[in-house]
Amino acid sequence: MKLTPKDEAHLKKVHPDLARVIRRAAAMWPHKDQEFFITCSLRTLEEQKKLFAAGATRTMNSRHLPHKTDKLSRAVDLALKVNGKVMWDWPLFAQMAKTVKEAAKAEKVPITWGGDWVSFKDGPHFELSKTSYP
Repeated sequence: MKLTPKDEAHLKKVHPDLARVIRRAAAMWPHKDQEFFITCSLRTLEEQKKLFAAGATRTMNSRHLPHKTDKLSRAVDLALKVNGKVMWDWPLFAQMAKTVKEAAKAEKVPITWGGDWVSFKDGPHFELSKTSYP
C-alpha cells in the first residue's frame, strides 16, 4: 500500500522514528481491498482543548501536542477504508494494530497502541513509548 501525499504531509509533523514505523506498516499492509490513512498527527493546544471539551480525549497532556524539544508529534491516529468506505470497527483496528506493531518491531521502535489501554481504549491511536521517548 502506498501512503498518500496527505499522509506524507502528516508524517513531516511526526517524530522520524514513528514516521518510519507508519511507512513500513503501509509497505507491509497485506489487504488489497483496504487501506489505512492518517487522520491526525500534530495538534495545536487549541485543537486539544476542543477535543477534550467534546470528550474525544481524556487528557490535555496528549502525545499529539508538539514536543518541547523538536515541536513534533509523538502520536498518530489511523483509520481504515474498506473498498473505499471509511470504517471504524474494532476488529479492523486490531488488524491494523497487528501490522503497525510488526512494523515497529522490524524498525526496533517501541510503540504503544491505544487499543491496549485499560481505562480508555483508543483504536485509531499509536504513539511512541513514553519510556523510550519521554
